[in-house]
Amino acid sequence: MSAVCDAQQRPLRTEDPNLIEPGHVLVEVGFDFFKGAKFPLSGLGGDLSRVGDLSVHIGLSPRVEIQFAASAQNFLDVKAQSPSVVSPQLSRGGTSSSDFGDLSVATKIALLKEKSSGPAVSLLWRVELPTSNEQKGIGTNTTNFFAEFLVGKQFGRLRTFGKLGVGILQSPAELFDQNDVLTYAGATLYRLHKKVNFVAEVSGRKNTRGLAALSTESRSQARYGLQVSWGGVRWDMGGMVGLNRNSPANGILFGVTIDRQVFSRQKRTSAGSGGS
Repeated sequence: MSAVCDAQQRPLRTEDPNLIEPGHVLVEVGFDFFKGAKFPLSGLGGDLSRVGDLSVHIGLSPRVEIQFAASAQNFLDVKAQSPSVVSPQLSRGGTSSSDFGDLSVATKIALLKEKSSGPAVSLLWRVELPTSNEQKGIGTNTTNFFAEFLVGKQFGRLRTFGKLGVGILQSPAELFDQNDVLTYAGATLYRLHKKVNFVAEVSGRKNTRGLAALSTESRSQARYGLQVSWGGVRWDMGGMVGLNRNSPANGILFGVTIDRQVFSRQKRTSAGSGGS
């Protein structure tokens, strides 16, 4: 059994540039509840519950990690509905909807190791695949691409990390249209105890156009919470506050992170080794 590493940071969204150990698989599972969520494509607004918010991280080598993420089920309790491009198919007399979350696939590549004189730097490539159903009113069923630089540095008990990058978002309402956004985040982790961390962040995306395509608007939020290592896993709990009108008003987050070694990297042998 391995200790849970600090490379991934539930309940935060910001990724640490450090990679998980080669041969390890890290699984994050969470339950998230957001009050006042907005969905411009379907015109819906309400309270969103994400059950089985899942991400899997696989350490392939000291410099390469691959990731898969999706929500097993999203439930929306509809509180408001306005005219929209897509007419959503609602259940329970038009008061709720549910759908799978979009699947994302990512690769994180370590560029610079952290030293006393400089931070760790990694590059993250991520693609969101259209696995949701836009007629459910929650997902947009679009393909989106992100490329981000991750930076992190340790200062005693305090760790700071963040990201800066670009996103190419497909417009769900118009053919042959997209929006290029700036993605950003700044986060901190403070070790209160050898088994307890306090974490906080501000993250979001910034529209680079005068008028953003529908569902590609600027969004921003703050998150904060605790990570508690107990029983060979790491538990997390936290809160979220929206920082602009397109983001949910607030939310609560709860989850667990499990890190296990599942395979060993084979050591290379020199060409001249072995008997003659």
